[in-house]
Amino acid sequence: MKAKELRQKYLDFFTEKGHSVIGSALLVPENDPTVLFTTAGMHPLVPYLMGQKHPEGTRLVNFQKCIRTGDIEEVGDDTHLTFFEMLGNWSLGDYFKEEAIAYSFEFLTSEKWLNLPIERLSITVFAGDDDAPFDEESYNFWIGHGIPAARIAKLGKKDNWWGPAGQTGPCGPDTEMFYWTSDEAPPENYDPEDNRWMEIWNDVFMQYNKNADGKFEALEQTNVDTGMGVERVTAVLQGKSSCYDTELFKPLFEKLTELSTHENPRETRSGRIVVEHIRSAVFIISDGIFPGNLGQGYVLRRLIRRAIREARKLGIETTFTSDLAKVVISTFNDIYPDLAKNAGTISDELSREENQFSATLVNGEKQLMKIIDNVPDFIEKKVISGKHAFKLYDTYGYPLELTVEMAAEQGFSVDEDGFAKAMKKHQEVSKGDGGSFKGGLQDHGDRF
Repeated sequence: MKAKELRQKYLDFFTEKGHSVIGSALLVPENDPTVLFTTAGMHPLVPYLMGQKHPEGTRLVNFQKCIRTGDIEEVGDDTHLTFFEMLGNWSLGDYFKEEAIAYSFEFLTSEKWLNLPIERLSITVFAGDDDAPFDEESYNFWIGHGIPAARIAKLGKKDNWWGPAGQTGPCGPDTEMFYWTSDEAPPENYDPEDNRWMEIWNDVFMQYNKNADGKFEALEQTNVDTGMGVERVTAVLQGKSSCYDTELFKPLFEKLTELSTHENPRETRSGRIVVEHIRSAVFIISDGIFPGNLGQGYVLRRLIRRAIREARKLGIETTFTSDLAKVVISTFNDIYPDLAKNAGTISDELSREENQFSATLVNGEKQLMKIIDNVPDFIEKKVISGKHAFKLYDTYGYPLELTVEMAAEQGFSVDEDGFAKAMKKHQEVSKGDGGSFKGGLQDHGDRF
């Protein structure tokens, strides 16, 4: 099953269950200033989760563009992405745990829908703590649907609690669904440490509001917020263990192979980072964010520049980002037509950032290698000092995160605390000359 069919099946299933289809919101949340990006479908719905009436009713469904940067260092493995699409259904004070779990089970296992074998499914539920009790209801509902107790894990807040999206807001226990992706027979027991179990769906039961004092208060209106990752589930439905092996990424790897000197960029972590980050950048720019020094612009700049550095490892020395952007646009334009409308802006912003960073990258890497080459071989603990890391940042515009990455490749660590102290000292000094500051992800001469 292709991603396009999955999206449509999801909408069809929930409209049959009385849900109204709503559109995808922008990647910059309108109702939550505490976060930089829309990290889940619930962001645009926060006012309605808090009790405001939604014009489309109490049962909603859609697919939503999302950005999450917390796992950026994990990008390049089989499942982690910064940009992804989330299928979601919501109950705004309507149905709750029993119906939500029944809908999830039916959509996953029914022959009419995804027809996934039950023996390849495992579940997690909230174990309970001082703030909230064990989610016994969800546990019993899954048992009732035939999931063996050995494949239902009871886990803490780190794994089975969602929200709030910012510092305060609606939150609650969740139950997550995992699929066994290996060709081997699935084990009888679910092991959270076994990455062959891929998370595919998450049902969040919003029962609480976390207030400014950090306390959890019961919500007057209980809600259901679910999220199913399009990329991961598409891979599962196609018998793939990696998000990168579906039609959502294959055209990008084909273009990257043309542009690089590497025989198969898909098999390299660098190749996966390049296509993932450029895909993310295209969607961010299309939604009105441009590379900059703060907030969303800073994140975007980091993604683009990280992709550029990884592309150099594949032998790409010429400009390439706008070429990959065209592939992203052609792949997704039927679902997100704004991409084509904004194609010129997307290309211009990527090319401008790419050109600005090229000289910085070459010079910064050269200076870093000089520092590394001057460290005597007999020193066992090889560390780039905070002073040196800051000089790369301030004088050569070389970002700390790239210093850390490149140093690690050479067997070095970086004194990040020392870097932070040097940064603080420089910022204090810079106040005296009007705040002008050069370096990092900024361009020389920009205001800090």
